[in-house]
This record gives sequence, structure tokens and C-alpha cells, in this order.
Amino acid sequence: MTHPDFLWRDPDPKPAYDVVIVGGGGHGLATAYYLARNHGITNVAVLEKGWLAGGNMARNTTIIRSNYLWDESAAIYEHSLKLWEGLSDELDYDLQFSQRGVLNLAHNLGDVREARRRVNANRLNGVDAEWLDADEVGKFCPIVNVSSRARYPVLGGTLQRRGGIAKHDHVAWALARRADAYGIDLIQGCEVTGFAIERGRVLAVETTRGRIAAGKVALAAAGHTSVLAAGAGIRLPLQSHPLQALVSELLEPVLDCVVMSNAVHVYVSQAHKGELVMGAGIDAYNSYGQRGAFHVVEAQMAAALELFPIFARARVLRTWAGIVDVSPDASPIIGRTPVDGLYVNAGWGTGGFKATPGSGWVYAHTIAEGEPHPLAGPFALDRFTSGALIDEHGAAAVAH
Repeated sequence: MTHPDFLWRDPDPKPAYDVVIVGGGGHGLATAYYLARNHGITNVAVLEKGWLAGGNMARNTTIIRSNYLWDESAAIYEHSLKLWEGLSDELDYDLQFSQRGVLNLAHNLGDVREARRRVNANRLNGVDAEWLDADEVGKFCPIVNVSSRARYPVLGGTLQRRGGIAKHDHVAWALARRADAYGIDLIQGCEVTGFAIERGRVLAVETTRGRIAAGKVALAAAGHTSVLAAGAGIRLPLQSHPLQALVSELLEPVLDCVVMSNAVHVYVSQAHKGELVMGAGIDAYNSYGQRGAFHVVEAQMAAALELFPIFARARVLRTWAGIVDVSPDASPIIGRTPVDGLYVNAGWGTGGFKATPGSGWVYAHTIAEGEPHPLAGPFALDRFTSGALIDEHGAAAVAH
């Protein structure tokens, strides 16, 4: 429902909302929730052009982990993982959060060196991490083909036992329900088409349902942030790519962990209902389409069957693609923009879902205080001019 003060009618109005969040996915809903929970800011609207959590939140592969290489990345993802560990109780909703362990396979000498380096870096940052040799990988996940004659021989792998999966739609509904209980407006079918900016400050957003005055505007629309920012005269260093995934028919339980392979870019888990959830790499071309190239899925399946011969008879149920923003250093952009009152949260690449509560926490702090949260500070937009990059290409155990 539209509130009576929804539209901006006064030429010099009191903002209809203290904060307008553009994007009703996981990060937008988490930001709204933590604005209310942590900062007491409830005069907030979340605008979504479609339906809540109908974008990337509905298209991810549900993996949660914090075993990133660089200090800055490890800190924000570990903060997020710690929030995940108490989130079901906090939101009073079963998120089906399952800490079944995330196993990253190494197939060549380069993989082994990078993996061991990452294990050591994780431990120095207080993140749980282990190195397993090939035999230990076989014992931890017996259905992985660890034969030396395999097309992709397994030389070992890293294991984060606290990693796992959660049910993405449960996460979205839980956050939306709690935000709504705080009195936050969740407005669906409301596409942002532009911004009212005066003297370098954002005053309102233009939408398909009229103009909405705002004290602050926070962008959190994965895949489309660069388009929105362009409407405010800002060129963000982002590229948008399809990121593909698929699920199989329902199977009996055969896989009780998450298995990832950077070299062939396949990651597999089994959902609570029984379907296998498989992800592939991003398509090489830029696109805003929620579909991908067939040859990427074909190569993904070929690699998966080499690693998991047991899946040879499994049938594909459906495929899809999300749209991910990828920054030049494969790390997110969080913080203020050159337009006063306009904030950005984008560029998460393949890391968006696992960061959901941590991203919302630090983004809400940054918006409420007008200054970056300490965990978000290194991910500011100005790092691309200062040169203080956080290069997670490959180092995150997943290829962008």
C-alpha cells in the first residue's frame, strides 16, 4: 500500500523517508533490518521493481563461507558468517542454515600453492581452515573421484568446517518479515528511473509510481547498480555478467558437504529437499539477461561428471542465470558516492549471498553514521583512484 505522504508534493519538503533503499533482495532487506535493529532508523522504504527477493537472491547457489585470502575480505566475510551462526534464532525463522563444511579442491601445483597460502592466511585472521591431502579428501567426501587417473586429479583441498548452505528464500522472507515489523515500507512493483539531485545532493528518487523524497538513498540492486548510478551521473567501475547454475531432480542424500573446484569452476551441494545445486563460472560477455550460454553449462556438467561419476544418471531439472556485478579487483564497493546522500553497495561478484547479513550490517552503519563501518572502509569507491585494491581474482577460491 502507498502511504499518504508517499509522493513528493511540496517544493521544499520534509523527506517522505529518512532512507530509501533501491533493491529488495537480500542485501537491501538486510540493510533495512539492521538500520532499524542497530540504529533505530525505521522511516525507511525498500523499493523493488519486481517482487521481493526475485532477482539474484532467488538465483544463487546458497553457499556460505569466509575462507577468503586478503585480510579485508576475510574480515567482512567472517563477520557475516558469525552473524549467520545466530541468525535463525535472531529472526525467529528456520533459515535451514547447515554448517556441513565447504571443501575447495586443488587439481594442480598452482592450486596447491594457492590453497595452502590461503589456509595460512585464514588461520592468521582467526578463520577456521584445514589442508586435506587426496586421501583425506576421499574420506571426507567419498563420492569425489580422487583417482590419479581422473581427468582432473585431486591433489588435495582446503576445508572450512563452519561453511555450509542456507535456504535463500527463507532468508529473504525472514528479513522482510522483521523489517516489516519495525514499520519499514516494502514497496514492490516500483522501479527507480532516476534521481532528483540539486547542488550535488540527492533529494528524491524518480520511480514508475512517482517521485519519492528521501534524506538518503542507498543502492543495493545486484547486476543493475551501474545503470542506476549512471542515472545520477556516476560511472561505476563495474561489469555485469550472467552467472549460471542449475538443479537436478530430487535424489536421496548422497552429498553432505559443499564441494568447489576453482580449476574447472564447478561447485556442488545437495539441498535439504534432495536436489543437487550446481554453479558455473560467469559468462565472458556482458549482459543483463537472466539466462546464460549453453556451452558454459555443458562444460560445467562435463567437469562435474569427472569429479562425481555417481551423478551420471541424474537429470537436470532446470537452469537459470543471475546477473552479477564484477569490479576490477573482484571485491565489493561499499560506501558513499560523489553525490551527497547517495550510497552504493555493489560489485560482490559471486560472493553476494554469503555476505548478506554482514553486508547489511556494515552498509546500515555506513548510511546511519555517514561514515564507513571499519569493515567497509577498505571497500570504498576511492580505492580505484588510490590504488589500494583488494584483488580477490582466484584468491577467493572461485574464478570470476
